[in-house]
Amino acid sequence: MTALLELVNMSVRYGVIEAVRGISLTVNEGEIVTLIGGNGAGKTTTLRAISMVHAPSHGSIKFRGEDLTHLRSDQIVDKGIIHVPEGRHIFPNMSVHENLTMGAFQRTTATRQELVGELDHIYELFPVLKERLRQAGGTLSGGEQQMLAIGRALMAKPKLLMLDEPSMGLAPQVVERVFSVIEEVNSEGIPVLLIEQNAAMALQAANRGYVIESGEIVLEDDAKKLLGNDQVRKAYLGEE
Repeated sequence: MTALLELVNMSVRYGVIEAVRGISLTVNEGEIVTLIGGNGAGKTTTLRAISMVHAPSHGSIKFRGEDLTHLRSDQIVDKGIIHVPEGRHIFPNMSVHENLTMGAFQRTTATRQELVGELDHIYELFPVLKERLRQAGGTLSGGEQQMLAIGRALMAKPKLLMLDEPSMGLAPQVVERVFSVIEEVNSEGIPVLLIEQNAAMALQAANRGYVIESGEIVLEDDAKKLLGNDQVRKAYLGEE
């Protein structure tokens, strides 16, 4: 498979603390790859480094063969790497429609017809958003806000979609819908790098997985093999 994103021996520091140490990770074209681990293991830090929210202190980040480590966050977005952070971070005073439109703010060459068609597709994926079209984002339920955050990211036409804890705090039926959409957009050709507290659902959806502990990758494999791995089942799936 063709490598899309490559982290090579990447480390990230917060002052004197090395939160991520020498990790290497690959996302290939067409894949869903999940990164699982406990709280504080370095999962969110990894995504923040890829987005250049907090630049790595060592190593490289390559996207389609290009080294990104000298770029700013807005330039990372221009490359098509779109990050839905933990906590959603929608615009609470803007309507659902305005939030979605903001997702395309850097797509200066997109025609109105293209954007309307893409908005319609978002409403097909998340029909509840169409029902809330003029409603302020901050008045939505947690699940609806997560749908809005993902929809806004899709409006940016991602070449790689990064999702940080998309199921956190959501009702089980909403989690199922969110994961259904993740798999659907992946089937449409969008690769996904997924961080998820629900390790079982993440591994069921993913092609491959990495396990990170104390800032280091300790295991990587086909997602289905990780589901059957005794170490993973005990540590992350709640099985004995």
